[in-house]
Formats: sequence, structure tokens, C-alpha cells
Amino acid sequence: MNVLIATLVSLIFVVLALWHFVMALGATSGESLAVPSANGKPLFVPSRRATVAVGAVLLLFAGLVAATAGVVSVGLPSVALSWLSYALALGLLARAIGEFKYVGFFKRVRGTKFSRFDTLVYSPLCLLLALGVALVALQHGT
Repeated sequence: MNVLIATLVSLIFVVLALWHFVMALGATSGESLAVPSANGKPLFVPSRRATVAVGAVLLLFAGLVAATAGVVSVGLPSVALSWLSYALALGLLARAIGEFKYVGFFKRVRGTKFSRFDTLVYSPLCLLLALGVALVALQHGT
């Protein structure tokens, strides 16, 4: 069962990485679903390089979860992989909670395309991924 969770979580990270790679290849116009905005203007405009870097980090997260579950071998002790996975789960939980203004369940700025999508998709996904990663770490930690 735990290998199934690890595989599912890793697959989600791979899909998210691929999405970032696709986004790096194309330009978006108007109010974005991917970036918080204020007064109709994005708070930041991520570069292609930054978007690709996020995709690469998401692939590393997929590998970490798979390695923690023993699906792949990376030559690190299982306890180190578990602690790295706990750190990842904590980071995902922090993302789901948010920074209390533009991002997360407790954001104050609402009514934008991003905020609606964040409430319905991004924050719940981060919460579920945090739970999945923590379960994998808990099951395979020594």
C-alpha cells in the first residue's frame, strides 16, 4: 500500500514538473492562474529559467519520495531519506497554510483567478502531497 502512495505522489510531482517545463516554453497573457496578483497585475513574473528550475526541483522531489519508499536506490541511508521527506512534507504543509496574504488557505487577498484556483486546487494539493510524503517517510524511516 505504501509503495502505491509513494508511486502516486512521485507521479504527481513528475506531472507538476512537466507542467512547469511546458509553461517555460510558452507565454501567458492576462491574469494568471499560476502567479498571485494584486489590482490585476502579477506580483512577480517568473523567468523561463526560474520556471525550469522549479520543474527540476519537482523532479527531485519525485525522486526523493521514490527513494524513501525504496522504489529507487540513491545510495543514501534510509534515515536520511526519511528526514528529507519529513522536511519536504513540512514545506508542503507550510505552502498549504500560506503566508496569510496572497497564498494558502488563510490568504486575505481573494477574488482573483489565482486566489480561486489556489483555494480549490493548489493548497489542497499541497496538503495532500504533504500527507502522502509524510506517510511514506513514516513507513520507511528507521
